[in-house]
Amino acid sequence: MHGIDYVIIVAYLVAIVLIGLYLQRKASQGIDSYFLGNRDIPWWALASSGMSSNLDISGTMIIAALIYALGAKGFYIEIRGGVTLIMAFLMIFMGKWNRRSNAMTLAEWMELRFGAGTAGQAARLIAAIGSIIMTIAMVTYFALGGGKFLDSFLGIHNYLGLPSEFWAATLLIAVAMIYTVASGLYGVVWTDVFQGILIFSAIIFMAIKAFSITVPEEFTVSLPLFDGTFQRFPTTFKEWSAIFPAARLDIDAASQYSIYNLFGVAIMFYMLKVILEGSGGTGNYMLQRFFAAKNDREAGLLSAFWVFLLSFRWVFIGAIAIIGISLGTKITDPELVLPTVVETLPIGVKGFMVAGLMAAGMSTFDSTVNAGAAYWVKDIYQLYINPKASNRQLMFHSYGASILIVVTGLALMLVFKNINAIWGWITMSIGSGMLIPMLLRWYWSRMNGWGFAIGTLAGMIAAIIFRAVAPEGTTEYAMFAVSSTASLLGTILGTFFTKPTDEATLKEFYNRTRPFGSWRRFKAKLHPDEIQAVDAENRRDIFSTFLAVPWQIVFFLFMMSIMFKTWDNVLMLGVAFIALSFGLYHSWYKHLSTEVILDRETESDGA
Repeated sequence: MHGIDYVIIVAYLVAIVLIGLYLQRKASQGIDSYFLGNRDIPWWALASSGMSSNLDISGTMIIAALIYALGAKGFYIEIRGGVTLIMAFLMIFMGKWNRRSNAMTLAEWMELRFGAGTAGQAARLIAAIGSIIMTIAMVTYFALGGGKFLDSFLGIHNYLGLPSEFWAATLLIAVAMIYTVASGLYGVVWTDVFQGILIFSAIIFMAIKAFSITVPEEFTVSLPLFDGTFQRFPTTFKEWSAIFPAARLDIDAASQYSIYNLFGVAIMFYMLKVILEGSGGTGNYMLQRFFAAKNDREAGLLSAFWVFLLSFRWVFIGAIAIIGISLGTKITDPELVLPTVVETLPIGVKGFMVAGLMAAGMSTFDSTVNAGAAYWVKDIYQLYINPKASNRQLMFHSYGASILIVVTGLALMLVFKNINAIWGWITMSIGSGMLIPMLLRWYWSRMNGWGFAIGTLAGMIAAIIFRAVAPEGTTEYAMFAVSSTASLLGTILGTFFTKPTDEATLKEFYNRTRPFGSWRRFKAKLHPDEIQAVDAENRRDIFSTFLAVPWQIVFFLFMMSIMFKTWDNVLMLGVAFIALSFGLYHSWYKHLSTEVILDRETESDGA
């Protein structure tokens, strides 16, 4: 890069650190302030931060690789996680259910659901440990992508026998650590808002550049082979841009992407996984935004705005893929299509674009680390080690936990070499170990804390062992099947071989959150007017979810199709988007301001 590019990057890094340090005093008031911003952050800022957090370098590199190599078909593969389809469920009902709990972390939520006894404490501890493991895995994932991207520009040499990608990732993360550790969620959110402006500027520039490019009717793309090399394969623009792909692909068996040849089966599998995951709720930094929301209405508004902002990611991805195709044989490794495209930019613009992508990387990293540290402080240290800890001690452990998580994640970067491999392991294996218990906890009233703890532990141990012993090229289906089956068996056995959760705890949980599922006996104790209101809310939410899932898919495909300039698809998707939006307005948005308020003290006395 030119000196001007470096000046732009340094100016950005200084600005972001200064914002974080400025907010340090406000965040250090206590752990509620540090991890939830005292639940006083505007919904639009939480949504903007959420969008910036989703737009990470690693994920962008993976998705850009898939869209470059497979065209619109790559979008459907990223239903596994990159489309963030869980937002549809959070928007309609899961976001407000979590907000009603008044919890700070997923682990603390377990005490509301399973009680303060031994079973509830076991569930809380396992949830905290599992979430910390996921946080470390995500830090490794971010480090891989960020290091791989920055190494293309900074020219860092190998030191101490460690690769240059490791040092590039360390530089990126070290800067993010300064403001993340100092300012907590306040710093995370407001630096993310600032970084979001930079990210959107980068998106607009790349979209304008790509829109002037006409993709030829026939061209070749580079695909990775199982032996670690790459080979070019021919395709056509019609096939590449088709939004209705065939049920079976014809990718050469030597390519790593041939695992997607049973395309229809793969997409059905990913959709099943997303439905289960969305219906069970999320964790870590995404969930933290909903715990920090002011009320039900703002939980819904921040979700909708989050989806709207996130749709522009697909404008950016489409633009990168188009420019990558135009570069022809300059692209070898699809996972490097993003940095290769950025390398072609002129002086000044390149520095601005690298700064924007660094912003994307750090905004995801800071959110993840801040949420992960909360599990150690709130659910392990304060609960089991030092219940009488002072505010100063809690803040000290908040800083220390953040640093330790990052150091561990960086160390694991030396084990994993492929971004897509670790992303597949996170989403389809270790994440699936928690999926079944996370789902059943909402809808199955008989499930207890031991069921959650044993099910989660069984699933995550199975995922880690399977990763260690499985041969290279093992499919994502196998990973998912092993971890989710172990988790399901552990949940059922753990629940039925231990005592049920006490009725008072279950009653309080239902009255506060009001989910659907096997809670009929608790709903029957409510006032008839309250029963009618809860039933109406549940019916609307179920119906709206059937609209929200296709609405989000259509919306994102619509945005990407604009970059492909496939105007027939744009028209068709646009009409579908308007129709689905009209339905959501009447079934969901109009009812956001109507909350079913239960006076639990009055209800309890009457019961």
